[in-house]
Amino acid sequence: MKSSPYWIVNARLEIGYEWEEGVISGTRTELCDLLIENGKITSIVPSSEILEDGLPKKDAKGLLILPSMAEKHIHLEKTYYGGPWKATTPVKNLFERHAEDRGLLPMYLKQAQTGAENILSLLVETGVTHVRTHCHVDPQVGLGFLEGMKSAFETYADRVSHEIVAFPHYGMLRTQARDMVREALRQGATHVGGVDPGGVDGDIERSLQTILELAVEADADIDMHLHDPGHLGVFTMKRLAALTEEAGWQGRVTISHAMGLGDVSQEEAREMAQRLASLGISIASTVPINRPTIPIPMLHQEGVAVMLGNDSLTDNWTPFGSGDLLEKAGRLAERFRLTDERSLGVALGFVTEGRITLDETGNRLWPLVGDEASLMAVEATCSAEAVARRAKRKVVLFQGNRVAGEW
Repeated sequence: MKSSPYWIVNARLEIGYEWEEGVISGTRTELCDLLIENGKITSIVPSSEILEDGLPKKDAKGLLILPSMAEKHIHLEKTYYGGPWKATTPVKNLFERHAEDRGLLPMYLKQAQTGAENILSLLVETGVTHVRTHCHVDPQVGLGFLEGMKSAFETYADRVSHEIVAFPHYGMLRTQARDMVREALRQGATHVGGVDPGGVDGDIERSLQTILELAVEADADIDMHLHDPGHLGVFTMKRLAALTEEAGWQGRVTISHAMGLGDVSQEEAREMAQRLASLGISIASTVPINRPTIPIPMLHQEGVAVMLGNDSLTDNWTPFGSGDLLEKAGRLAERFRLTDERSLGVALGFVTEGRITLDETGNRLWPLVGDEASLMAVEATCSAEAVARRAKRKVVLFQGNRVAGEW
């Protein structure tokens, strides 16, 4: 849905850095007016040069304008969110959790669309306008969850864009899910999923081959969960990289979690990062704090695209989850001591698909004329403050239309 032309006036934009003795000491901003037409930003002028053209005006009153966020790893289909409180039941291992999960599938299936819509409402309020969800499919559950996700995204079509990963939660091979994943791709899923080819499927080569074959057959991208630790995880990444290159699937593969990168030496992790970057294989992380965190700043430095996600929100796997990606960016900054003006601004890129406002020398990267008008207006003086203090989001736009908050 496209919006009628209008101006956002008195919007605070970052225009450069302040320098002291060659070191960035702050961020310079300017009040600007943005013309929004057909879902895009078509003009940016200083507020002192406002045009009296008769178009409607929305007064930002000095709020900082930042790109809206992209949730790149979440499970919308199975959640307690929006329902009664329930803590998590302790288990001894992953397979006990899978067994518990199976017992809850009828309940989760029944409320799949409602649960997803509850979370989508929260995400939009926090500034998210794009969502990639993993969606459980296998012979036991069929495509029931996929239907729920498609319906939820239809409800929210005017507020978020989306991707759906066909995810065989208990293992591609272990549950013989190949045919069901193939059918999910025919019926609206956009990505092939998978989970722990070693630790869950027990056959790294056959599991990875199956994932790649399905992706090539359907001309679909890949997003695979990889929790396997240490050298098992890194070996799996190496094989996935090799198969990605063989298939010509560069730029179309994401590894979610990639936990093994947090367990090996810095040298081994850097070597793996360089290989991933050369093939355009991206990483999606939830910035875990219950085990060694993968070296995200180093991955970014080596050219790997890193994205963040909330994973689960209050389900039988975890009672935690705020749904706030700006909180994730702030946690990342705290974990890796990203405390200076520039580093905090760069941290914003991990939740905005790489969109940041300024380059290293202070030239504006966003917003530019022609950019999609998906943005958030926040109570902060600069993006560094927005990340460090988890700034309050006052207004959210998706393709030029207000989807949350009030001017």
